[in-house]
Amino acid sequence: MEAPPDNDVLWARSLHFTHRDGSPGLAGISLGVRQGEILAVSGPRGSGKTTLLRCLSGLLPVRSGEVWFNSSPLHTLGPTARERLRRQRFAWIDPEPVLVPELNVWENAALPLMLRGAGRRRAKVCALEWLERLDVGDRARCRPRALRHAERQRVAIARALAPGPEVLFADEPTAPLHHADRTHVLRTLATAARSHGITVLLATHDPDTAALADRTVALLDGRRVHTLHLPDVPDAEGRAACSLSV
Repeated sequence: MEAPPDNDVLWARSLHFTHRDGSPGLAGISLGVRQGEILAVSGPRGSGKTTLLRCLSGLLPVRSGEVWFNSSPLHTLGPTARERLRRQRFAWIDPEPVLVPELNVWENAALPLMLRGAGRRRAKVCALEWLERLDVGDRARCRPRALRHAERQRVAIARALAPGPEVLFADEPTAPLHHADRTHVLRTLATAARSHGITVLLATHDPDTAALADRTVALLDGRRVHTLHLPDVPDAEGRAACSLSV
């Protein structure tokens, strides 16, 4: 078993994954992600973006292939060890915000820190700092049900950033946001990643979101492709022009 390069915080080789219904998820994906890099994983719906992030983060056990984190094999860990790694070193942002309804906004944002053993006061200060950066600091004492959908997503993003994860997995993190909100949140993500040395894997089908990244990996049908160009304007025969190189 060959160890990955020292400068890759995440490294995967020949990842294969098949969903429970038998449909293919990943077909031989290999890639490396450098420390502090923002890597966009792009492609249309069903291309394998979310599946790849879930395998790299340990949420899904790989069926075939290898995943390494900081030169240690993740693919050989059991469920408990993978859960501990995700709680202590990783963070995740979903397309839809899932907040604890019984907790107020700052408590939701501070929850990962308190689960790691941070005191309530320290966790609150850190949570409030990120809520302010994401323009929801004035909602800190509200319950999630009192927030607009876009505000709940900002709280979920603050919750992911507050504990200072080594790797942040962001699956279409700005999908529920309007364009103006999306731009602000993406800039905050990029600034946080660069100032705190956070490695970000960003799954997106949006070219503007992918442009935020240092590098882009394109997927199609669970495979890496070198170019993927799908203009919105159809040609004269009503078919969208397509340029694809595998």
